[in-house]
Amino acid sequence: MGEVTASLQRPVTNEGRSELVRHGDSFEIQPPTPLSHNGVPRSAWARARRRVSRWHRPYTAVLLLLDFAAAAFASFTAIRTFDQARAGFYQAHDDPTWFYLVAFGLLPLGWLVVLWFNRAYDRRYLGLGPEEFKRVLRGGVAVCATVSFLAFATKTDLSRFTVGTALLVALVLILLGRILARFVLHVVRRNAGQAGHRMVLVGTLPECLEVYRSVTRSPAAGLVPVAIHITDGYAAARGVQTPVPIYAGRDVLALVREVGGDTIAVCGSASAEGELRRLAWQLEGSGVDLVVAPQLTDIAGPRVHIRPIEGLPLLLVEEPTLSGPALLAKNLLDRAAAGLGLLLLIPAFLVIAVAIRISDRGPVFFRQPRVGHEGRIFRVWKFRTMYTDAEERLAGLVDRNENDGMLFKIKQDPRVFPVGRFLRASSLDELPQLINVFKGEMSLVGPRPLPADDGDFLGDVRRRLLVKPGITGLWQVSGRSDLSWDETVRLDLYYVDNWSLAYDLSILWRTVGVVLARKGAY
Repeated sequence: MGEVTASLQRPVTNEGRSELVRHGDSFEIQPPTPLSHNGVPRSAWARARRRVSRWHRPYTAVLLLLDFAAAAFASFTAIRTFDQARAGFYQAHDDPTWFYLVAFGLLPLGWLVVLWFNRAYDRRYLGLGPEEFKRVLRGGVAVCATVSFLAFATKTDLSRFTVGTALLVALVLILLGRILARFVLHVVRRNAGQAGHRMVLVGTLPECLEVYRSVTRSPAAGLVPVAIHITDGYAAARGVQTPVPIYAGRDVLALVREVGGDTIAVCGSASAEGELRRLAWQLEGSGVDLVVAPQLTDIAGPRVHIRPIEGLPLLLVEEPTLSGPALLAKNLLDRAAAGLGLLLLIPAFLVIAVAIRISDRGPVFFRQPRVGHEGRIFRVWKFRTMYTDAEERLAGLVDRNENDGMLFKIKQDPRVFPVGRFLRASSLDELPQLINVFKGEMSLVGPRPLPADDGDFLGDVRRRLLVKPGITGLWQVSGRSDLSWDETVRLDLYYVDNWSLAYDLSILWRTVGVVLARKGAY
């Protein structure tokens, strides 16, 4: 057995040797894996094999059709809106053929070309993250600049309002089309398990399990681990329950084909330079993708940059952005949105206030001291959802707390009256916090404010106070009250270290779905 164990602890590949496969608590010896190539496996002029994962091909085709239709409809809208739309295109006999060819053919086609060159159809950016939308915005700016340059170069006196409307409407419709397509993609990934990547994780067992937990937190990402190839031998997996089959001492490419995978994720220490390079050689022409999961946890992609120095790819990790123009823009956006929201929600506030007074005599609003930005204490505004004697009844319910941290939560709290239970489930009780946002005490997005008497905020928890607390936040769209205290803190700290305006907008968008689903609200 000692010789077998030694062979299992060899590097990532084990070509030409007998292999062990784990089946529950037993092991089975497999025949040797055929030797695979190492280096360029084909003529330099040969066509590379198609990628195993092809979900992005029909998805990209749908995006092309949506973008073309959006640009064409934008032209139609502008033409119907302005009488001078054909200015600059008049020809003999007033033939409109050239004008309509440009408006409904060349301009939409130009949008596709510019978006393509801006890599808005690159499969790496499709389906997840804000990068796809950033590239669409850059493409919109490029189209506007191109149209302006062509009009100037040809001395064509175009209708500025028509051109501006066509370009702006096209940009908005393209972004909406992308949002709709992404929503459908996420539904397919969550419900059908399709249109994703089947991953084989390579590394030590703890590293692979950590990557597994990270990629499976969001089914919408479409990353589905189907096997783990451990580099530290089966001995490391004894007595450990794993969510997917464990392999060791296998040829990784053969294993990927056996389990129907299309992506290899090299985790942590397995990404040593020599082994990673040889694995990359082995995958040439196989159609299998290779990704590396470095030992950088809870650091968002925009903060990580590659700086190659003499062939050594160094990862540069930027400091969190906790000040500057972006933070000023966030504060201005918060106050403007809060002021507008308070005006529009006055009728809803009146209806909720009447319902609360009918349910239980007492104040409509509940105000409690909370810890805010940099440890400042403020009083949060909420609609009252509990009976007026809730504080007196708390002592008898402490032993029923279902939260493992600084918060007190019970799914069926007897102190909450029926209307209050509806307000909590629908998150309508949080709406008065727009007053705190308008006053600058809170933000629309941020860590949730904790009661002032629930802890001293020492250690890592205190880092939550570097930004303003928010009405919604990353932990709310990731499970809300169903999360453990440690997971809540981890998500809050991740937000503090990686926030951006684009990230805030994505959290606000995700909040809509979470509120409608009433997930984790009680």
